[in-house]
Amino acid sequence: MRSNRLQLNVDKTEVMWCASTRKLSQLPNSPLIVAGVSVNPVTVVRDLGVYMDNDLGAATHVRTTVSCCFAALRQLRHLRRYVTDDCLQSLVVSLIHSQLDFGNFVLYCLPVHLQRRLQTELNAAARMVFRLRRHNHITDALATLHWLCIPERIDFKVDVIAYRVLHGLAPPYLEDLVRLADLPGRRRLRSSTTMSLHVPAHRLSTSGRRSFSVAAPTTWNSLPADVQSSPSLPLFRQRLKTYPSPMLFCFSFLSALLWSS
Repeated sequence: MRSNRLQLNVDKTEVMWCASTRKLSQLPNSPLIVAGVSVNPVTVVRDLGVYMDNDLGAATHVRTTVSCCFAALRQLRHLRRYVTDDCLQSLVVSLIHSQLDFGNFVLYCLPVHLQRRLQTELNAAARMVFRLRRHNHITDALATLHWLCIPERIDFKVDVIAYRVLHGLAPPYLEDLVRLADLPGRRRLRSSTTMSLHVPAHRLSTSGRRSFSVAAPTTWNSLPADVQSSPSLPLFRQRLKTYPSPMLFCFSFLSALLWSS
């Protein structure tokens, strides 16, 4: 900060210990002295609109997102009788989808109960567009609107970022985290001639596999070759959303059927 001629704002400075849930109780709770001011540790911080818990989870971010979506849906219920269906759908996409998709990369490998809370918001938005009741099934509505379920939306964001990294459209600090699978010991393998990415080894299944260096290669390598070799980003996004994948369709159908509450 001194080298960039910046001054520390103590009033906006927060300290948070990050560890697993089991080790959080072993960390000290005493305040730290920052620039001569005592700063108490916190359990949640907000950075660029994304809430992060001290266990590197996303429970606070999901709870805040659900609250904002419900508030927007309550406002839209008063307007749906005065606007057309196309206008209502545009409002839902602008107010609800923007909340669900903002910073959703941190939700990769999210626990099922948190995914279900976000999926409930998406189902409620689809019911509002088609004016369905709570007991009506939502699978056909989601398919008609071409809306991806929450796990697919997260994977979609990860794959788009991976495509940007491979084509020089991402910041350099992300490019340093991803590399092709053309390693010295794999030059004779079939993966060395494809656009497959190297998946590094990770220790922790909770936070290790959620890192960008692991999540991006994992989701990217599951894509077919014609989607990976898309010449432009708009075409890649189109192929990524519509490519025929039996496992993806099966998961989408089951998730929409189980979360149609």
